[in-house]
Amino acid sequence: MNVARLIGRPCAGLIGVVAGAAMLSSAAFAAGTYDINVIVPLTGSAAFVGQGQKDSLSALQDQINATGGIGGEKLNFIFRDDQTQPQVAVQLASQVLGSRPSVVMGSSLVAMCLAMAPLMTNGPLQYCLSPGIHPKAGSYVFSTSSSSTDQIAAVIRYFRMKGWTKIASLMTTDASGQDGDRSLAGVLQYPENKGKMQLLIKEHFNPSDVSVAAQIARIKGSGAQAIVAWTTGAPAATVFRGMAQEGVDLPVAPTSGNQTFAAMKQWQSFLPKQLILSSALYPPHPPSVKLDPRVDSAQQAMYATLKKRGLKADNMVGTSWDAGLIVASALRKLGTSATAAQLRQYIDGLTDFPGVDGIYNFKKYPQRGVGADAATVTTYDAKTQSWVWLAQPGGAPLN
Repeated sequence: MNVARLIGRPCAGLIGVVAGAAMLSSAAFAAGTYDINVIVPLTGSAAFVGQGQKDSLSALQDQINATGGIGGEKLNFIFRDDQTQPQVAVQLASQVLGSRPSVVMGSSLVAMCLAMAPLMTNGPLQYCLSPGIHPKAGSYVFSTSSSSTDQIAAVIRYFRMKGWTKIASLMTTDASGQDGDRSLAGVLQYPENKGKMQLLIKEHFNPSDVSVAAQIARIKGSGAQAIVAWTTGAPAATVFRGMAQEGVDLPVAPTSGNQTFAAMKQWQSFLPKQLILSSALYPPHPPSVKLDPRVDSAQQAMYATLKKRGLKADNMVGTSWDAGLIVASALRKLGTSATAAQLRQYIDGLTDFPGVDGIYNFKKYPQRGVGADAATVTTYDAKTQSWVWLAQPGGAPLN
């Protein structure tokens, strides 16, 4: 399969893409494999997200191939680095489309997924590995995990039931922050929250800012009892440093995109003491949490596969594992010659698919498959290096 090369002279930010264009030829596709292109940030500010998803999908590839592969061929994920830049994601997607694939996976963050989506209007199927986009029902674009709105809803329910009813928001000005603003505003209008939860102050900053001291100072003086800082990667680290420097010890909830062991290790010296992480259902859960036995079974299979590669489950697994399972299931059912339209029809029709994050029903939850009961709240235990459940699915605090 041949892939179109970049056209025109690249800007400096795209040099790495052009340098790798020669690899996007038929030589890059191994004989006897079914190749799926995955566009994720392997460099740039969200590199830990993309690298984690690469590790996760590589482990899933092992599991799929150990159980028969795809129609007698080995599943082969081919990873492309969008450098955490929407324009690079578009360039890569344009190249990949030259090979007329039925499915493309990625990217990892809202901005890159949204930049790629217009290219998929008539196919191929795009499985975005971020929960922060909200694709139109019936489209070729799918979004992974519980939605950012459902994750914020779980966080707000947890806050409310803990008695933290006066909150502040601190969002970036990019696509992720804008989604956070919209989702938070909508969740605060839910009947259970309206008139009970107060958003005392709304602050914003640019993703490239190295300090949020002024914003944190204003939040400190507002009387807020908790903070929603819907940011991922380097901007989240900026928020945490700002809180430490200003002596602000409040519960703070960033996106689930920060729920990675790499981030926790890198930020351990300034992690908030009350870190509230929205989460899908994939982490090992306590006995007080009861999940569908089929979900437990899928999780145990995942844990065993990851262990063979020396990995543990974090959000990068939670946002890629089930997406890969669903796509592999479709290809196994339909065959390697399946078209994008056939893949979409198959996934749209799934109503009882067990994954590590719940039972998927795409008729009930179009383009996503899971709803509010697939989101929970966790924190990080540095001593055991593990995710600790704080809530039941949906956000009600554990007793």
